[in-house]
Amino acid sequence: MISLVGMPGSGKSTIGRQLARELGWRFVDTDGEIERRLGESIRVHFERMGEGSFRAIESATLAELAQAAGAAPLVMATGGGVVLREANRAVLRAAGPVVYLRSSPEDLARRLRNDQQRPLLQGGDPLTRLRNLYRERDPLYREVASYTLDTGRSSVPTLVRLLLSQLELAGLVPADRAPPRR
Repeated sequence: MISLVGMPGSGKSTIGRQLARELGWRFVDTDGEIERRLGESIRVHFERMGEGSFRAIESATLAELAQAAGAAPLVMATGGGVVLREANRAVLRAAGPVVYLRSSPEDLARRLRNDQQRPLLQGGDPLTRLRNLYRERDPLYREVASYTLDTGRSSVPTLVRLLLSQLELAGLVPADRAPPRR
């Protein structure tokens, strides 16, 4: 299993979906899986039950997906706050390589300027909120990461090629699954 971690808007779902396609692996977005299980959006669940309830469901879902991943290769995009719990960080580290998709709060604010679905970014100044979240979470992402990929303003295909090359060099994916070197 390859897990992707990072701030909201860092590209975990988009890059993860493309990476899985390139590898011929299954892709799972933990937030999408949680919404499917809840039968409602994360935002609605946050409003009804609070962050604590969501984090407990997130932890259970992560543990189940990590355990099931042993049967078939999997690329997993995680929610931005999955690293807040030590137990989740331990599950991620044990399950396989973890890639931190690092983006600056300024790049994230630009990408998320019209997003109304992320509960932790609603209300107040989104850039200030992103800076605070980054300050809190960046050390946790670094702690759990096997690899860090700066997303900046690179295109998704470029980022996927870079990531595939890193994984190939580490012997984590077969050389014939990585893109040709240019």
